[in-house]
Amino acid sequence: MIRALLLVSAVGAGVGAGVFFAFSTFVMRALGTLPTVQGVAAMQAVNRAAPHPLFMLVLFGTAATGVAAGVSALRDPSAPGAAPAIVGAGLALVPVILTICYHVPYNDRLAGLDPVAPATADYWAAYLSRWTAANHVRCLTGIGAATSFALAYRGLR
Repeated sequence: MIRALLLVSAVGAGVGAGVFFAFSTFVMRALGTLPTVQGVAAMQAVNRAAPHPLFMLVLFGTAATGVAAGVSALRDPSAPGAAPAIVGAGLALVPVILTICYHVPYNDRLAGLDPVAPATADYWAAYLSRWTAANHVRCLTGIGAATSFALAYRGLR
């Protein structure tokens, strides 16, 4: 059972990290090159599409299976693969927490702005910088979780 949890968690964390990696490396940079009206409108459209069931499954499902694997590993922390499973469980929670507590509020505020309003340009400039910086954390912790779960899986062999 723990092997399946670790495998699913490793793949899910890797897929999620890949999504965050895309935003960190080129999506936000590309949106930032657009005129404010177009960049804001595009990001508003992305944010409306983001709660797709498959993305939600990857984000929340990975956290759930990762925590289940971590809890299972805590029963025998000296077992092969236990330490990276526990680390992976903690890391897998970070993207979920950041999404709920940081990115969604930023996205909700952006959703309420009129892209053509002059004040939107100031928010957009701050949004691009801050949102992307926090997204780097989601990406890196997702990569760390995927790596930890893969190491834990390998340790069970």
